Amino acid sequence: MPKILFIEHNGKEHLVDAEDGKSVMQTAVENMVPGIVGDCGGACSCATCHGYVDPAWQDKIPPKGETEEMMLDGAMNVEPNSRLTCQILMKAELDGLVVRLPASQF
Repeated sequence: MPKILFIEHNGKEHLVDAEDGKSVMQTAVENMVPGIVGDCGGACSCATCHGYVDPAWQDKIPPKGETEEMMLDGAMNVEPNSRLTCQILMKAELDGLVVRLPASQF
């Protein structure tokens, strides 16, 4: 089972197991990782699952789609490595994925 390392803005780490096919957002919510809200349930319509994918993983995940880009335009503190975690589906190749969380989703 692949693992995801979530790092809160204050540096606190959460290493969680992720099921293949589930989104990074679903994994965070199911494991009560603070900082990922996921208000829309993964429909890519709220940007409350914004996270910063570690640069080492950028080439291993699919590129941002047009809808994700539009939603990130309205998010706070967007960086080049910003992603909506609802748009990243876990698979074995992503074992060890590192996602840093913003100070706030609002």
